Amino acid sequence: MSDNMLPALPFPVHPKLHDQQAFAAKEDEEEERRHIQKVQNAFQYYRRYAYLRVNKTENYLNSLSNDDQRLLSKYRTHLNNVRKCIDSNQSVICEILRDRVLYPTGDNELEQLDEAPENVRHGDMDQAQSTLKLIARDWSAECALEREQSYKPIIEAIEDYYKPEDFDINEIKILVPGAGLGRLTYELACRGYACEGNEFSYFMLIASNFVLNLCDYENKHVLYPWVHQYVNNMRRVDQVAAVHFPDVCPVLNPPKGNIEMAAGDFLEVYKTPNAYNCVATCFFIDCANNVIDFVRTIYKILAPGGIWVNLGPLLYHYSDVKGQNSIEPSYEDLIIIMESIGFDMLTTRTGIRTKYAQNPESMKQSEYQSLFWVCRKPSHEKHQQHQQGKEPADLIMRDSNDEHVDEDVNFEIGVQSKRT
Repeated sequence: MSDNMLPALPFPVHPKLHDQQAFAAKEDEEEERRHIQKVQNAFQYYRRYAYLRVNKTENYLNSLSNDDQRLLSKYRTHLNNVRKCIDSNQSVICEILRDRVLYPTGDNELEQLDEAPENVRHGDMDQAQSTLKLIARDWSAECALEREQSYKPIIEAIEDYYKPEDFDINEIKILVPGAGLGRLTYELACRGYACEGNEFSYFMLIASNFVLNLCDYENKHVLYPWVHQYVNNMRRVDQVAAVHFPDVCPVLNPPKGNIEMAAGDFLEVYKTPNAYNCVATCFFIDCANNVIDFVRTIYKILAPGGIWVNLGPLLYHYSDVKGQNSIEPSYEDLIIIMESIGFDMLTTRTGIRTKYAQNPESMKQSEYQSLFWVCRKPSHEKHQQHQQGKEPADLIMRDSNDEHVDEDVNFEIGVQSKRT
C-alpha cells in the first residue's frame, strides 16, 4: 500500500489527539470502548432490524382477503426480494467489520445479532442504514451527480485560489471537517494538496476506512442503499436498485498529495492557531449547537491569508432535538457574524441546487438551495476592538425596491496571484 494512503491504524491514534489527550486519557478509554462496541452492535443487528419492517408489512398482507392477496402476488414476491437485498447488505457489513482496526478485538464472530443489543437505540439503527446510503453517495457511479453538485464548486474554488503554478501545492494544508466517507478529502489529495479529514461518527469512520484501505479493486461490492425506502417508488425495482462501489479504488489509485484522517469532535481536536491554509466544509457548518463556535475555530486554525470554502444548507441539526440547545442564525446573520470575527468575504452565492443521499428514481426528490462562500483570513490580523460592543453593518445587499435577499451576492475583492 502506498505511503500516501491512510495508515492501517485506528483513526483515533492521531498526533493531535495525543497532545490534547482527546482520546488517550485513561478515564475515557472505557467509555470510548463502549461507544465503538455500540456502533459495531448496530451494524451487526442491521439485518434483524430491517426484517422487522418487512415482517410487519407481510403480516398485514397475510391478514387480507384471499382476493386481495391474489392481487398483491407480485408485491409479495417483491417483499422477498427486499429480504434478499437486506441479506446482501448484511454480507457487505460483515466485510466492513472484518478488519477490527477501529474497534475492540475479541473472540466473538462478526455475525448478525438476532436480538436487539440493550445499548443500541433506534437512532443508532437509523445511522447504520444511513451509512449505506452515504457509501453510495460518496463512492458509487450512480451518485456522481450528487458529488458534482456538492464537491465540484469547493474543489474549483480551492484550485482557483491555490493554483499549482503559484504554489507548491503539496505544502498547502487543507482540513475537511465532517469528512464523512472521505471522498472530498480523497479528491483534494488526488489534486496534490496535503489533505486531512476529520470525522466524529464511528459509523462513518469504520465505513471510510473500509473503502480507503481495504477495497482492492473498483466496483468490488454491491449495495442496495434504497431498500429501506418503502414509499414513493414508481417501480418495484427502484426500491431494490443496486449500486456498486467503490467507483474509484483508492488502493489502486493513491492520491498525489498526503491524506490523513483524524477522529474526534472538531471543536476538541483542532485548537492550534494558524495550522491550515484552507478549511473546506460541505454540509457541515449547521452541525453545531452554536455555529459561532465553528466559525471562531475555523478562523483560529487558518493561517493568515488562508481561505474557508463552504457549501451546504442551514439545517441546524440540533434545532429540534430533545435535550439539546441550539441557535439557528439566518444566512444574513451568519454573514455578519463571519465578518465580525474577521473574515474577508471573497465570494458568496445562494441557490446552489444540491441533493443529499437521494434515490435518483424516487418520486420524491428533495433538494437544498445551498449556500456557497469563499472567505479569507486577512494576511495580518485586523484590530477588532472597534467592532466589539456594537452591531456590525448589514452586509446583505438589497435593491431599494426589493425586500428579498439577492439570490447571488458576490463580494469579490482583489486577490493577488501570490498569496501568503
